[in-house]
Amino acid sequence: MNYKINELFETLQGEGSFTGQPSIFIRLQGCPVGCSWCDTKHTWDIELDDQVTPVEMLAKKEETSKWANYTPAEVLALFKEKQFRAKHVVVTGGEPCMVDLIPLCGLLEQQGYSTQIETSGTFEIITTAKCWVTVSPKVNMRGGYEVLESAMLRANEIKHPIATEQHVDDLKVLLAKHQIEDTPIYLQPISQKQRATDLAIETCIANNWRLSVQVHKYIGIE
Repeated sequence: MNYKINELFETLQGEGSFTGQPSIFIRLQGCPVGCSWCDTKHTWDIELDDQVTPVEMLAKKEETSKWANYTPAEVLALFKEKQFRAKHVVVTGGEPCMVDLIPLCGLLEQQGYSTQIETSGTFEIITTAKCWVTVSPKVNMRGGYEVLESAMLRANEIKHPIATEQHVDDLKVLLAKHQIEDTPIYLQPISQKQRATDLAIETCIANNWRLSVQVHKYIGIE
């Protein structure tokens, strides 16, 4: 199994339940969902002309659409080569659930890592039972994909980006439709503007939800 990797780096998780956790991020290439506010649009398209060697991918100094193929064993070897110390791995994108994540997450878990995936909930989630699944449901996006019931029910946490009351209403409709009651709910301001943050805070207090503020952006790390 090969995975098209756009980035691989060690940092702190800045969102959701694992905020502050030292983590290794694996960013996969490819996403057709089309979120207008996406901050990783360079990961959307999979072009064969953008395939590079693993060495070239790791040497990138800026965000580009260049990607490299890695097997799970090669990913694990790279962790050791880079002497990464984090034991939590976040698979993101792009949309990671476009592919089967069991080979990758399974091998990492066998080697003592905890795993997490961050998904839009618009593709079937194929991963290990132990993997922590963060669903950030994307409603009425340009790509026209529906948020799947199976994804909502598999979620260990739901992290919903908001900027307007409509985004809050969309989430409430999803939660009611799929009868989500006990899953932790995080609201994440789409921008760092005060209006979006104030709306998130007010809504969290009113609904006993939680706030996710993208700590990594505030402290200036990747």
